[in-house]
Amino acid sequence: MEKAVIFEKIGKNFGNTQALENVSFSINEREIFGLIGPDGAGKTTLMRILATLYLPDRGKAYLQGENVVDNYRRIRKKIGYMPGEFSLYPDLTVEENLKFFASVFNTTIQENYDLIKGLYSHIRPFSSRKAGDLSGGMKQKLALSCALIHRPKVLILDEPNTGVDAVSRDELWKMLHYLKGEGLTILVSTPYMDEAEKCDRIALMQKGKVMSINSPDKIVSEFGHQLYKIECENIYKALNCLKESPQTGDAYLFGQSIHFVPARENFIPDNLRNNLSQQGIENCIIEPVQPDIEDCFIDLMKT
Repeated sequence: MEKAVIFEKIGKNFGNTQALENVSFSINEREIFGLIGPDGAGKTTLMRILATLYLPDRGKAYLQGENVVDNYRRIRKKIGYMPGEFSLYPDLTVEENLKFFASVFNTTIQENYDLIKGLYSHIRPFSSRKAGDLSGGMKQKLALSCALIHRPKVLILDEPNTGVDAVSRDELWKMLHYLKGEGLTILVSTPYMDEAEKCDRIALMQKGKVMSINSPDKIVSEFGHQLYKIECENIYKALNCLKESPQTGDAYLFGQSIHFVPARENFIPDNLRNNLSQQGIENCIIEPVQPDIEDCFIDLMKT
């Protein structure tokens, strides 16, 4: 399978802060690849290196076989980049922004309209409105339209769903899968663990390092522990008790419940329920649960 992107031992420092350390992986052609991790994981820095906005201190990056440092002018014609913050011209209208970005790449809205019509149809009624006056979801659609207007080979999206509503998030992912079908390779970052399942493969990142790379299903299948969900009335008191219990391998809040990893394989839920009851925590529901990407991320952070 041909590689659209290759990172080879990428390192980057900002002063004494190491933003990336020895990052190596590749992205296949026509793949949706996700960078998953919290703020400070190094996702944005890695994307900006690929987008020729940062120089790596160590290592090399390639896009469709070309070194992104040596051939940055050609690389910029091959990529569509949508940064995390809204970066279009707020005083220009929707249509003016789109025409401007088309002109930068010597193309027109009409020439590549088929690629963006699914997005632009939503914002076309507001074509005369200034970009700065759009809602979060509409700004997202305009920014993505501008990133696509020259029909790039690789689309780079830095946390595109931050600050937008659930409907817009869902619409974006449908659009990304459509673009994949049109032949684009997509690199997308997100702090939302549930979005990992929408990618073909993901890299779990923390503090500038890649902890794991694989398909979401395979990463989940490698979770090597029993996992239980605990629901009770005083969840914070229960968590503190669990952290002190010799029966606990790990315990952490997970929404309105606790996810619990027993210290031993011969774990008996009734024994733990009785222990919690003796400490004044009644009506506990303890049941096995399947892990997801967030459980795997938490587990990898502690290994």
